[in-house]
Amino acid sequence: MHSALLLVVGLGLLATLAQGGELAAGITDTSRSPHAKLKCLPLDAVRWTEGFWADRFRLCHHTMLSSMEKALHHPDNSACLDNFAVAAGTAEGKHRGTFWGDGDCYKFLEACAHVYAVTRDPKLDALMDRWIDVIAKAQDKDGYLCTQIQLTPKTRWSARHHHELYNMGHLLTAACIHARATGKDTFVRVATKLADYLYKTFQPRPPRLAAYGWNPSNIMGLVELYRTTRDERYLELAGIFVDMRGTTPSPADDRSPGDQNQNRVPLRKETTPVGHAVTAAYLYCGAADVVAETGEKALADALDRIWSHMADRHMYITGAIGALHHGVSERGDKVHEAFGRDYELPNRTAYNETCANIGSAMWSWRMLALTGDARYADGMETVLYNSMLSAMSLDGTRFFYTNPLARAGKQMPLLSNDTPTRWFTHKCYCCPPSVARTLAKLGGWAYSRSDDGIWVHLYGGNVLRTTLADGTPLTLTQTTEYPWSGAVQLALAPEQAAAFALRLRIPAWAEGAKLTVNGEATPAAARPGTYVRIRRTWATGDVVRLALPMKPRLVQAHPRVEACRNAVAVMRGPVVYCLESPDLPKGVRLDEVRVPRDMALAARREPQRLGGAVVLEGEGLRVADDGGRAPLYRPPGRGRGRKMPLTFVPYYAWANRGISHMAVWLPRQ
Repeated sequence: MHSALLLVVGLGLLATLAQGGELAAGITDTSRSPHAKLKCLPLDAVRWTEGFWADRFRLCHHTMLSSMEKALHHPDNSACLDNFAVAAGTAEGKHRGTFWGDGDCYKFLEACAHVYAVTRDPKLDALMDRWIDVIAKAQDKDGYLCTQIQLTPKTRWSARHHHELYNMGHLLTAACIHARATGKDTFVRVATKLADYLYKTFQPRPPRLAAYGWNPSNIMGLVELYRTTRDERYLELAGIFVDMRGTTPSPADDRSPGDQNQNRVPLRKETTPVGHAVTAAYLYCGAADVVAETGEKALADALDRIWSHMADRHMYITGAIGALHHGVSERGDKVHEAFGRDYELPNRTAYNETCANIGSAMWSWRMLALTGDARYADGMETVLYNSMLSAMSLDGTRFFYTNPLARAGKQMPLLSNDTPTRWFTHKCYCCPPSVARTLAKLGGWAYSRSDDGIWVHLYGGNVLRTTLADGTPLTLTQTTEYPWSGAVQLALAPEQAAAFALRLRIPAWAEGAKLTVNGEATPAAARPGTYVRIRRTWATGDVVRLALPMKPRLVQAHPRVEACRNAVAVMRGPVVYCLESPDLPKGVRLDEVRVPRDMALAARREPQRLGGAVVLEGEGLRVADDGGRAPLYRPPGRGRGRKMPLTFVPYYAWANRGISHMAVWLPRQ
């Protein structure tokens, strides 16, 4: 069947479902993916009602999107919506910003579509219509669309760092989400025209373009467009982009050769995450999407191998990845914004780009869909509560690009893209729309469906309305103050009594979790790091209660992590905590603090402080600074310290009270 007819049929179905209630497909449409164990739920199946994620979804809807739109029009910003108007001929001017700014604008529109799917906000619908019309007019007749090339003397496909495929990939994904959210075909028609152009350009695999992929959002976008239109050419092309990576030496003029661009070793033979952490995560995400459709074992095995190596040797306690501003890979290639060597995890100089951290969570989400393995959900959740949220100010208007685990105020020189405080506009604006679209679509990460039931991945106050595999309508209401409380209640209401399995994730840290159904203990063991399976005939009124232990705990790093030897970090539930200078007693420096090995911590909720977060209080020690009078090296055992109170705050909330000193890892007594 010709792709145009497939598109008409597919979008007709989308329109019908969008008008009639449940939307057609989810954030990554695995509903018909033959090799995905877990299937997505429709875009509007989950609605956050109260608590942590509900507050942030509302913030995204009412504050972040409008603030971001202003930033995308600001003359000082690197991503600029107005470039499309200039390219369309509806405004005068010249190209502004970075090569990758178009892609960041598409991510903003994707966030709008996710929010619209749940809220039906007519202002968002009108905003998307307006800019999609402009984007369509900016597209060349043959389908090509990249304003940084169209509005400058640059020629197409002349340099990888021009980010053409990055921009195009985000357009493809945003267009699919827009179609699912609205039932309209306006954006997908732009996307199919663009994808047809890409197929004609890259499917023959001309040698000149064999190593062209740089930041490969195009792979995810092509698979999603295949899922939307069922045109198999788009899946074929996605596979070609995966196949080409690492099979051809980098061009002589390439700014990012070898491991920096995951181009030294073919993906199927790779053993470790390498190079630029965003391009790596996007490559692995796209490859996982291909596996969901093809089931290729060699590619699946490689992804499992690389993910495990990343989690065991390259991931921060916050879930962040990409430790190095600049450095060298294991194989000797110069890299930047990248993974380093095994266990190379510095704290003050940690790069940890926000987009990389979110990319890691996106990859974990895809691996979870392929396998149903809880370790991927744990990895995803760690990012969400820590190294994603740390990028955003509590009011949702300002952002960090890098996410270090220690900061020494003005005393520490700032490296590339480091800033002492969060910003409104930036020389590289890729991270804010990444945060916005993740918050907007997070309901889609909360649950999955399989042939035998429902999987619960994330905890938060919400209502799920969906259908079981046999077609039985189900409403599931989740009530909890997680992550501040470990008490989770799930009330089930199938339209009629139905036998199915309910699987609840027990986080890896949750030793001693308890589970009851209608007040009675279940025989199923709530083992940490697994999904507990409860299969029975469920009826309206059935209630599942999960009690997760929320005692604060001290955590130590692997001894090979040199930056964290003889140091501890503090966690409670999934939340990583830090010590920040505004909470220290007057006159005490952060580097004077020591943590007793047996430090007891008490949790306290302060509704008016840091957005109502739980803070932790304990007693530490102060080893006073000697003013530089003592020798540089000295016998051990001096300075046992004086007791003093310590208050730990969630890592994601640091730097909301001005320029400060901060540390996640603290030396033990």
